[in-house]
Amino acid sequence: MKNNESYKMPRAGRVMHFLWDCAGGDRFLLERATYSDQIKYLCLGGIVLSTGLMASMAGGYAFYTIFSPKVANVLDKQKMANMPLEVPIDIPTVVLSIIFGIIWGLVIFNIDRFIVAATGKGDGTEKITRQEFVGAIPRILMGAIIAITISKPVEIRMFKSEIDAALAKYQEVQKNEAIKRADASYATQVAQAKLKMKDLDVQITDLEGQVKELNTQIMKETTGQNGNGAAYGPRAIALDKQRFGIEKKINDLKATQDYKDLQSELKSAVVKRDNERLDAEKKAGAEDGLLRRIQLADEIAATREDGTKGFPWISIFITLLFMAIELTPVFFKMMLTKSPYDYIKDNLEDELRAENGIEVQYDYYKDKNGLERHLVVNHDAENLMYEKSKLSQIQKELTDYALQKYKEREQENIDANLDLYIQKNA
Repeated sequence: MKNNESYKMPRAGRVMHFLWDCAGGDRFLLERATYSDQIKYLCLGGIVLSTGLMASMAGGYAFYTIFSPKVANVLDKQKMANMPLEVPIDIPTVVLSIIFGIIWGLVIFNIDRFIVAATGKGDGTEKITRQEFVGAIPRILMGAIIAITISKPVEIRMFKSEIDAALAKYQEVQKNEAIKRADASYATQVAQAKLKMKDLDVQITDLEGQVKELNTQIMKETTGQNGNGAAYGPRAIALDKQRFGIEKKINDLKATQDYKDLQSELKSAVVKRDNERLDAEKKAGAEDGLLRRIQLADEIAATREDGTKGFPWISIFITLLFMAIELTPVFFKMMLTKSPYDYIKDNLEDELRAENGIEVQYDYYKDKNGLERHLVVNHDAENLMYEKSKLSQIQKELTDYALQKYKEREQENIDANLDLYIQKNA
């Protein structure tokens, strides 16, 4: 390199600063480190941010799936046309889903940021040692849980068409079975009620038959079909009175308490059947939940083309994909070698410890498990402790000296005048 040439670090913009913050990097130190360090933390921050965004979308979709209005057949919400499916959207639920999605995304973002920031550099080499891996297990488990919570809502959205078809079929089966049970119960109640009112029905049916026959005869009388001429004569009047008497008997039978109770029982059976059918619709709609969709997604992913069941490879690979995205920063930081950023950070930490009188003696001793531990010496605290200890010791010596002098003086008073001392202290 020529003498008049000098290396100029590319200036970091606001986006880079923001992504550094997402990765938990120190902006002050990164601006004084190499460009390679800046890019590393830029990428780490991008992964953390993208995880938070995916969590936000997945959480919002899961919330909408749970709380959106339900119908007995999920396909009823879709309008089939010569274009993509148009599904009606519930605006209040969408607003709540957006709010929940933002909150959920921020929660996952903050947890993920903590996982990345709390993961150290290990031994500073590219090799992931057993000790490093064991130490990272809690962070790996947290990252895996986050990956699963993100992947499942995405998975049910990817298989939405297949899930809707399977769910509609399942809802229809459940609804029809419930309706059949309601109809069977209704038929049983109706049969029991009719059995109880069999005698009354026979009487009423017989009387109604008589009324029908009388109506026919009266019509013949008044229309002249009986050959006597068309007139409402004495015979027609007698037939009419006879019909009136029979109708009164019918009304009297229907007015009995037994008949009313049986009719009320039949009406109650109809109401009960209608309510059970309505409940069947509601229960079928309740099957359209997040858990049911996740179960159906797993079943669909495990179904082969011939309809047989296999291993849900698609579902597993989707989950593994999100786990890879989530856990990449953890393994990445364990594989990183020490860079200028790390040395600058260590130097700054040493300066801060020195300014505050803290000394760290590395690998000073081994613990019970044989692991090397650092000895931390807090000089300011030790100096203060030493000062307090010396002051306490001096105070103790002065107290002892004062008591000794007091003793000597009192002894002189006793020797000079014993009687006066006894009289004074009597």
